[in-house]
Amino acid sequence: MPERSSRTNGSRIDANQLPEMMQQEVELYLDTLWMEKGLSENSLSSYRRDLLSFSLWLHSEKSSDSLLSATPEWVQGHLAWRLEQGLSARSTARFMSCLRGFYNLQQRENRVSENPIALIENPKLPKGLPKSLSEEDVDHLLAAPDVEDAVGLRDRAMLELLYACGLRVSELVGLSESQVNLRQGVIRVFGKGSKERLVPMGDAAIHWLQRYIDEGRGLLLKGPCDVLFPSNRGQQMTRQTFWHRIKHWAKVACIDKPLSPHTLRHAFATHLLNNGADLRVVQLLLGHSDLSTTQIYTHIAKERMKALHEQHHPRA
Repeated sequence: MPERSSRTNGSRIDANQLPEMMQQEVELYLDTLWMEKGLSENSLSSYRRDLLSFSLWLHSEKSSDSLLSATPEWVQGHLAWRLEQGLSARSTARFMSCLRGFYNLQQRENRVSENPIALIENPKLPKGLPKSLSEEDVDHLLAAPDVEDAVGLRDRAMLELLYACGLRVSELVGLSESQVNLRQGVIRVFGKGSKERLVPMGDAAIHWLQRYIDEGRGLLLKGPCDVLFPSNRGQQMTRQTFWHRIKHWAKVACIDKPLSPHTLRHAFATHLLNNGADLRVVQLLLGHSDLSTTQIYTHIAKERMKALHEQHHPRA
């Protein structure tokens, strides 16, 4: 389980600042999530951060010693406070999802008579497509690392794999050598909720991964370790470290667009659809449990169908 503290608005929240009852309520809920849904440590940390922030506000503003005493008016008051703090609608939507799950469980367990969030709607989120890269941009980014250097060779293999497989950054940095089958050309990925999926790598990713394993990985290891992409210290790389590596190579490649590891995941989905892939296939490759999550890319598929119709139909 993650540490019992978190960050909000740039400052660290210590759970010990809160009444023991609130601490127990948060930890009991997180234990339940971990056991029932198998959420990752990153997801649990996000839930903890949101619940601790709300608990701290309740304790300081309403002199409350328990999350179970919250009323709809108090929740609305906290949402107003979040707005004053300049927190984004997306951040608040995630917070509301966390709070909804918490109080739904309390109501099922008969710990509260009224669900304080039941009639409160989530903030409206823009439905724009996530930022992506052109195929030319991706080519420049992948070619940026110096592959004569062990670190550059590692980064090239990571970028190739990220783009070829549409991985989440947490899935990429968490890969172990045992999850890779170069002979069959697939990797075994454990996504959200520890759901397993097999993802094909493609020839380019296989080539660079094989070269990295043969020529670079051994130089980065400091001892026995199953991590596929160790950091310079020979340990599992953090998501933040890889983010900085991507930003560095984007600068080398003269790409001035906003960029993150997730950008390559979106480029993976976008380029697949542009080249004729079915939306449900993309859903499986991305590891989305629900097709509705993948449907942010629907307009790409529609645009392509329109272009094909205009190109091939005799009366278009």
